[in-house]
Amino acid sequence: MKKPSRIGKWVKYSLLGGTLLASAGLVKMGFDINDEISAKFEGQLWQLPSVVYARELTLEPGSPVLYDDLVQELEVLNYRKVKSPSKPGEYSTSRLKVEFIRRPFDFRDGEQPARHVVVTFDYAKVRKISDADSNRELGIFAVEPKLLGMLEAQSDEQRIYQAKAEMPEALIDALIVTEDRDFYEHDGVSPTAIIRAFVANVKAGRTVQGGSTLTQQLAKNLFLTSERSLWRKFREAYMALILDYRYSKDQILDAYLNQIYLGQSGRDAVHGFALGARFYFGLPLSELRTDQLALLVGLVKGPSYYNPWRYPERAKNRRDLVLKLMADNGVLDEKQYSVAINKPLDLQAKGIIANKQPAYFGQLERELSEKVEDYKPGQGLRLFTTLDPRSQAMIEKSVNKVIPTLESRAGNELETAVVIADRTTGEIRAMVGGAKPGFDGFNRAVDAKRQIGSVVKPAVYLSALEMPKRFSLATSLTDRPLTLRDDKGKSWSPRNYDRKFRGEVPLYRALAKSYNIPTVNLGMAVGLDKVIDTMDHLGIDKNEIPELPSMLLGAFTLTPVEVTQMYQTIANEGRRSDLTALSAVVDKDDNVLYQSLPVSSQQVSEQAAWLTMYSLQRVVSEGTGRYLNNVLPSSRLAGKTGTSDKGRDSWYVGIDGREVVTIWMGRDDNKAVKLTGSSGPLHLYADYIQHRDPEPLVLRKPAQISDFDYYQNKYGVLSQSCVGQTHLPAWDPNGNLKQGCADKVENFFKRLFTW
Repeated sequence: MKKPSRIGKWVKYSLLGGTLLASAGLVKMGFDINDEISAKFEGQLWQLPSVVYARELTLEPGSPVLYDDLVQELEVLNYRKVKSPSKPGEYSTSRLKVEFIRRPFDFRDGEQPARHVVVTFDYAKVRKISDADSNRELGIFAVEPKLLGMLEAQSDEQRIYQAKAEMPEALIDALIVTEDRDFYEHDGVSPTAIIRAFVANVKAGRTVQGGSTLTQQLAKNLFLTSERSLWRKFREAYMALILDYRYSKDQILDAYLNQIYLGQSGRDAVHGFALGARFYFGLPLSELRTDQLALLVGLVKGPSYYNPWRYPERAKNRRDLVLKLMADNGVLDEKQYSVAINKPLDLQAKGIIANKQPAYFGQLERELSEKVEDYKPGQGLRLFTTLDPRSQAMIEKSVNKVIPTLESRAGNELETAVVIADRTTGEIRAMVGGAKPGFDGFNRAVDAKRQIGSVVKPAVYLSALEMPKRFSLATSLTDRPLTLRDDKGKSWSPRNYDRKFRGEVPLYRALAKSYNIPTVNLGMAVGLDKVIDTMDHLGIDKNEIPELPSMLLGAFTLTPVEVTQMYQTIANEGRRSDLTALSAVVDKDDNVLYQSLPVSSQQVSEQAAWLTMYSLQRVVSEGTGRYLNNVLPSSRLAGKTGTSDKGRDSWYVGIDGREVVTIWMGRDDNKAVKLTGSSGPLHLYADYIQHRDPEPLVLRKPAQISDFDYYQNKYGVLSQSCVGQTHLPAWDPNGNLKQGCADKVENFFKRLFTW
């Protein structure tokens, strides 16, 4: 017998050694892949962004919510108007009555099921809330909040996690019959699917079907790149086998349903069917029709190629193929198939997950880092905010409309910032950071410190009105040329905006007309330290205020948020509620990490705040804001205009029964814009408040406030009337009343108030 040659032995042993080495390498690779998969699946599978919600609309008998308010809220939430509601997300209306089925929602205090209710209204408030099933009256009822968007994702992937058990069965059935009909039978890789795809592709002469299982697709999406190579395909199959061995089919499907890429929203990739439903239809996944679910499943094959906005016919054909597969495999009966295939695509506006409010989101990020201990992004938190979708939408619409009309006078680089807060709670309802509200850039509402001009004046007058023995609304203030000198001999001569002098003006009118010289005289009489203390109580850091006479005319800088805080305190009867945009933070395990409970504290005299608000209403009725009174004469609005030195900054703060709205306009380079508070911001406020439908500002008169009739002499000085006295008063050279009171004077003036 011939012995094997040495070369033959070497080849034999080399092959054996190579086989052993390859086997060892595959085993090691298997262990490495197993470790990689375990780390991913048993840790945090994704970096989840925080999901941000607007404020909840809370209804209770007697609350000042109008019929139109509720209807518009349901429209914002994409409720469908029907003749008779039968499913969550549907509503109907009749005269002063709204019937709807609220969607199930995981509120901050726990999950609430769908509920069928009927809400009836009086003309200005909610009259009754009833459960439609039991007819039992409800004392309070919350409508689920609007999804605003995502915050602080650490990657470009966006998703809303939703467990497989909560997803529609029709979606899962459609996915399996379309992408992997042997899913529950194979071990991660399906030879049958590979052979079936090969035959189909040969027959078609091109690639029309893939052989990858859902498990392989998941492995590729989670762990691999899109590189086309045999080695990548081999690793994909190896990973699929390990995934199938380590985890149940339901776990794999759960991950797939939340991982799959379904499109692109700007820079963000839309992942998962829950977010895909919001992106394409503006609805929760549970409310999609069968044909809409089929469209989402059809997009799995190629979201760009089947983009339904760009290629609607192509997308419809793909959807119809999915529907046919569902019918062929018994998922749909003939009638269901016929109804579904004849539906239009019914997409929402192109590529919207939610309308982003970059300025408001910037405020949220600040508050998160300040108020939530050990806050870390990417943990899938749910943020409940105070934003009112209606206020936000309307102020954005007004900015987009009014700013271009003002630019013809102010220049193309005109900027603006707006802060809207609840008058009593201080909750921030809307925020705009620039002339392009949707642009994620410099947030002027929070970060731009600008000279505030005359919007400081209410603090000066409130300081005086806290001294009822010295000052009242009728107190005469001197309006004559004035020069003040400091210790170094430097002089300052303030002037009125119109360069005129009036001799004497009553206190309330000096504020209504925004006269500078009477304001300075009043502030100096009160004392700069007293005015600064008042501003500190109103919510302004006193360290930001220079102790100089010029500060009485607003020659210092604040942000629009700070100005809003000051006016919120005045408008809330002297009680300060710290401004906030963040209402509650809940983690993915439903633990409440933070909750804001609106609290107000008395900071200044309730009586002085009331008298100041009364004067601010006179700003609108007869002063620098009277344009607004022509537009909305019966709403009893209050407000204050402001213009800084050389017209660099213009302001308006408007107050109705619901909100305090602060508007700033100017340029980032600090050049003059040729706008005053009356000609710029006031017009933006007027446009907003007309569409927002103002709540009348009814001021509750506090104790100790009483009313008196006043008379005015030829100098403009007011004196209280005295019944039964016939002698004429004696006036000093400055026009101040020295003694007595009159029954015969120049003019009778309407009633004023004092305390």
